[in-house]
Amino acid sequence: MKKILAINSGSSSFKFKLFTFPDEKVISEGMADRVGLNGSTFTIKVKGEKHQEKVDIPDSETAVTILLENLKKYDLIDDPKEIIGIGHRIVAGGEEFKDSTLIDEKSLQKIYDLKQYAPLHNTAEADVINAFMKVLPGVPEVAVFDTSFHQTLDPVHYLYSLPYKYYEKYGARKYGAHGTSVRYVSQKAAEIMKRDLKDLKLIVCHLGSGASVTAVKDGKSFDTSMGFSPMAGITMSSRSGDVDPSLLAFVMKKENLDADQMLKVLNNESGLLGISGISPDMRDLRGDMTKLEGEKKKRADLARNIFINRIIRYVGAYTLEMGGLDGIAFTAGVGEHDFGVRAHVMDSLELLGLKPDSAANKENATIITKPDSTIVGMVIPTNEELMIERDVVRVAGLK
Repeated sequence: MKKILAINSGSSSFKFKLFTFPDEKVISEGMADRVGLNGSTFTIKVKGEKHQEKVDIPDSETAVTILLENLKKYDLIDDPKEIIGIGHRIVAGGEEFKDSTLIDEKSLQKIYDLKQYAPLHNTAEADVINAFMKVLPGVPEVAVFDTSFHQTLDPVHYLYSLPYKYYEKYGARKYGAHGTSVRYVSQKAAEIMKRDLKDLKLIVCHLGSGASVTAVKDGKSFDTSMGFSPMAGITMSSRSGDVDPSLLAFVMKKENLDADQMLKVLNNESGLLGISGISPDMRDLRGDMTKLEGEKKKRADLARNIFINRIIRYVGAYTLEMGGLDGIAFTAGVGEHDFGVRAHVMDSLELLGLKPDSAANKENATIITKPDSTIVGMVIPTNEELMIERDVVRVAGLK
């Protein structure tokens, strides 16, 4: 039986899903964690049962070898030749890649060269691709870029009000992120609404550890909250979102921080964590899930309220810019499971005819608005790996 691997790499790990072709059935998934670090593990899920082992994984090539060994061990493949295509999620494609692409030595080098836009991710992702090229030579590999979905943005939306020469010389512009997720969720939303995606005005709220709001109009990305990097936009778990640059210069002088140190604060010490002083995890800040009191509760509530407020700002702006709204979809960890966040965002749209269904929302139902609501609210679990698998089939021309 033919199979396709979808790989979602991080800076020191990669997750995988193994699909059968052409029926798109997931027969296994798992991850290699802490690659190149102490305490590395390999996890694989087979027939609903999870198997984990502590194993030394010094580099990406070792991780790929261990993966193939486990696929054989659990009878998921008899021969590596059953794997007819491999897809890789890549964070940054710059302006070089406007669509998913078949990987060769030249395109692989470009992915490495684009590391300046995502230094923690692109290099690690390219290393995994390189490892697969060595271990499974001749198997088509496809890069699926988070940024490519947003290449439909108009210059009005993607340019910053900086000297134009910085865009011409350095590619200083908005690139966005979460494009693979938004592409899947917007297509699924159209199916749920029984409408043609090209006729819809949608907003997708991808609310996870990284969080973004994207306007999708006529089936294309119209605008998105993340910017040159995934740091911009709404408040996130430990990322700041939008901040006045002059404030950063002020803090850097006061705290004697250099640029790298300031970026670390913005990426790792801000957002929900920075405001609450408690946790970057929204579940730790919810009153119905924790027993916080006094100042801790005030700070937790403030962090949640700021998070919600920033989402509403973008939702309102995008609704006006698109000239209306047909549907709003919530996805990722917070989006799929935090009914309180969804309720507040939907309440802000009631003046435009959205009618929340409180009971459905608390149950995390697919449709969380009433039948006569002019705007459809939806909860849609994302599936980036499925989009990766489908792009492998499309780009590699598999039959």
